[in-house]
Amino acid sequence: MTKEEFQNILKTLPNQPGIYKYFDEGNKLIYVGKAKNIRKRVSSYFTKTFTGYKTHELVKRIAHIEFTIVNSEQDAFLLENSLIKEHQPKYNINLKDDKSYPYIVIKNEPFPRIFLTRRIIPDGSEYIGPFTSVGKVRELLRFIKEFIPLRTCKLNLTDQNIARKKFKVCLEYYLGNCKGPCEGLQSREDYEEGLKQVRQMLRGNLAPVIDRYKEEMKYYADNLQFEKAAQIKTKLADLENYQARSVVVSKLLGDMDVFSILRDKGIAYVNYLMVQNGTVVQTQTIPLEPKLEETDEDILYLAINELRNKFKSSAPEVIVPMGLDVAEAPFKVTIPKGGEKKKLLDLSVKNVNYFLNELKRKKTLHLEEKSSGEIRKVLEEVQHDLQLPQLPIQIECFDNSNFQGSFPVAAMVYFKNGLPDKDEYRRFNIKTVEGINDFASMKEIVTRRYKRLLEEKKPLPQLIIIDGGKGQLNAAVEALEETGMMGKATVVGLAKNEEEIFFPGDKESIKLPWDSESLKLIRRVRDEVHRFGITFHRNQRSRGTFVNELEGIRGIGKETATQLLKKFKSVKRIKELSPDELESAVGHHKAGLIREHFENTVK
Repeated sequence: MTKEEFQNILKTLPNQPGIYKYFDEGNKLIYVGKAKNIRKRVSSYFTKTFTGYKTHELVKRIAHIEFTIVNSEQDAFLLENSLIKEHQPKYNINLKDDKSYPYIVIKNEPFPRIFLTRRIIPDGSEYIGPFTSVGKVRELLRFIKEFIPLRTCKLNLTDQNIARKKFKVCLEYYLGNCKGPCEGLQSREDYEEGLKQVRQMLRGNLAPVIDRYKEEMKYYADNLQFEKAAQIKTKLADLENYQARSVVVSKLLGDMDVFSILRDKGIAYVNYLMVQNGTVVQTQTIPLEPKLEETDEDILYLAINELRNKFKSSAPEVIVPMGLDVAEAPFKVTIPKGGEKKKLLDLSVKNVNYFLNELKRKKTLHLEEKSSGEIRKVLEEVQHDLQLPQLPIQIECFDNSNFQGSFPVAAMVYFKNGLPDKDEYRRFNIKTVEGINDFASMKEIVTRRYKRLLEEKKPLPQLIIIDGGKGQLNAAVEALEETGMMGKATVVGLAKNEEEIFFPGDKESIKLPWDSESLKLIRRVRDEVHRFGITFHRNQRSRGTFVNELEGIRGIGKETATQLLKKFKSVKRIKELSPDELESAVGHHKAGLIREHFENTVK
């Protein structure tokens, strides 16, 4: 991937948590990474100096980048971990065991126990997770033990065993940590009510837990037991930062496809999350342009079939935000109202919104991402509209400017394959023209540019754009004729106001459709030369307006001029100095030269 290609891709990456995937030229996944900020993390691969050989090799092989936005760093960690295990990318650490994912299990048994485990056994038990912070989960389980008394023993508490008085309560009963279901002292209904509260907590509804801790902290603080209050405060902070379970990795969800749709200005955008074995493995957003009065349901159903075929999905369930008429479809349609499936649908909505917002931003900045095939079509359109003998692979555009006849400068930008190549941009200080003469200035810079290209035998552009009307165009034509460039490239003039295009010798201009791809490209080239030229001119003007007048005084050098400007900030302020102030700054002799110059200038 070239530096230019990377810069174009970088602008599309989000400043949000998620995972990024690097692919090589053969579209093979070679690396998966997690990030708190995807754009910053990916940028670091191309801007940092790495000492490791493998990192250099990885960066050299990156041809394509994909990303998935998630809700938190924890989700990014879990998704990265799961994708590495599934795909085993060449440049990732080889993860072979499943011990990274701790779960909480509600055991399938009479009076179910609750405990932490790393093994999922298909015995009908309820598994909640995976979790990223084992320490915080243990803290939560400790509080559950205090707040909701549940048994911890492994006794087989069947109705028959309890009725036969087979068991006796243990120490946990006397400590208040258990209500004694083993002796029939707690009903199944009461025990199940406690389990419902536990499920709420484990799914993120920690309000009862947090309220209880706040009461306890206040009690200790009111009784001047500040050390205990501080310990409770630490526990509170952990719980408030606690995330119950991952949205993007849940082995209990299995295989499913998640779709969301968003409409904007006649275009529909559909996002697709492919979930396999409970893990989001693919993310794709596509635009669709309705031709008739298709409803969102019609468009979404079309996109579902298109994307499932493209990614060869056979998932038995499809998660969508609305009802679909899919009586004979080979999948079940689910419209979730809550739970993990609703969270996945919300994540899909988040990704489709990012796609649309990024698309709007790129259009505003003239940075539409196009494939090489799409770019070629635009260049072919330019060739057709301007009747060029060759495809305009290289386009050069010139602009010049001056400030009240002073500091005349010019600029040239260079586009290759429809994209700017800033390494080839050129700035020109006008050397042979005095005063205001845009035509002569244009002739000078065009002569200098192509005389040099011909001498160095470098590739010539197929299209030269002169920013200006017929006068500037004629001056450029003279330069091209004198350098022997006429006939080797097509030159056109672009009028500043009406965006009319002039050809040498033609009386009438041509106007391309305002929304045509060819005019968009020409306009972008023109806007870029304006930006580049104005920046250069502003720098030259600010430097020249302040320094050159002082340096032009006989006997005053650059060092003295710079010293005065640093101290007094402007020539105007220097003119207003008293003789004593000026002498104290540069001495008697130089102060006399400067005063004499200003006095003669006023006369």
